[in-house]
Amino acid sequence: MISKLDLNAIVTTIKECLPKERDIIGLHEPVFTGNEWAYIKDCLDTGWVSSVGKYVELFEKQLADYTGVKHAVAVMNGTAALHIALILVGVKPNDEVIVPDLTFVATANAVAYCSAIPHFADSSEKTLGLDPYKLEEYLNDIAEVRYGECFNKKTGRRIKAVVPMHTFGHPVDMDPLVELAQRFKLELVEDAAESLGSYYKGRHTGNWGKVSAVSFNGNKTITTGGGGAILTNDEEIGKLAKHLTTTAKLPHKWAFNHDMIGYNYRLPNINAALGCAQLEQLPLFLKNKRALAEKYRKAFSKINGVKFFTEPEFATSNYWLNVLILNKEYAHERDKLLELTYTHGIQTRPVWILMHKLPMYQTCPRMDVSMAESLEARIINIPSSPFLCR
Repeated sequence: MISKLDLNAIVTTIKECLPKERDIIGLHEPVFTGNEWAYIKDCLDTGWVSSVGKYVELFEKQLADYTGVKHAVAVMNGTAALHIALILVGVKPNDEVIVPDLTFVATANAVAYCSAIPHFADSSEKTLGLDPYKLEEYLNDIAEVRYGECFNKKTGRRIKAVVPMHTFGHPVDMDPLVELAQRFKLELVEDAAESLGSYYKGRHTGNWGKVSAVSFNGNKTITTGGGGAILTNDEEIGKLAKHLTTTAKLPHKWAFNHDMIGYNYRLPNINAALGCAQLEQLPLFLKNKRALAEKYRKAFSKINGVKFFTEPEFATSNYWLNVLILNKEYAHERDKLLELTYTHGIQTRPVWILMHKLPMYQTCPRMDVSMAESLEARIINIPSSPFLCR
């Protein structure tokens, strides 16, 4: 006989890990305790608030240095970064691009912006991200390599790229995925939107794909208000990324010459200034977030029917959003738990609706996604702000 899930005990456990003086605990709130005011004031005082100014280049350099990539190109948001990344690896209309079914909608949308077709893959319970081993079995069945390119035998379309997303900051198992991409001639583009400060086998995420995308939305580990960045270790791709995201305008004192279709995806200087101040504090943010995660882990080790998700042994996670996973037999209790946390002033949320269930993507190809379906029904995100444990 299955014992009843004690929802009140779960809520009490969450509350015991959080500050007592706050009536409402947000899911993930930004922290502005560094040089944010000074850098933004400098933009206002000098008048450099838009797409040109010293903070854009400084932010790109600091970001490249931190992540260990050779080039970082700052853009207006993470979706724009991913859109350009797909263009840079040659995704064309009617191509298929493999993306996880369990992801934020921007991953699939970026594919659609290229007039390409998302092809949904299953997730791993170990990482919450794309499962490279299950994907290998699937590709062995439906894909073939011809003339150095991969094709879907069922649709006849080219499969151009695979886009792993590091879910909630937990790195995908990249080594087998890199090998798989090489064998099937797929371009690898990392959706690292959630994983700034996360490492796979000692190396920062964003270093495995030919191009990667990062986000600095208001609820991310650091924020520029909006904002994102394209990361790459390829010098030519880095130059082209900058060109494409600045309307493909050729340098000139006054003439408006554009040599290709470009995009006005530039990050304003005032946002980059905020990013510089945030990057300075990132090590402290990560320290505090890992301390909060450890507090949750210990507390929930004593609670039946639910587990606190921890980083895989090959990874160091930023613990962007902390995750509770209900046991399978208690999946039906998820919404009751979400409702109860809100009545106690604790903001929580379920994971995203699976991409293949959204109306615009229901006809897209997909493999068996039974693990993604299981995780979708059982995941709850709990408060994760860096100031909650310091």
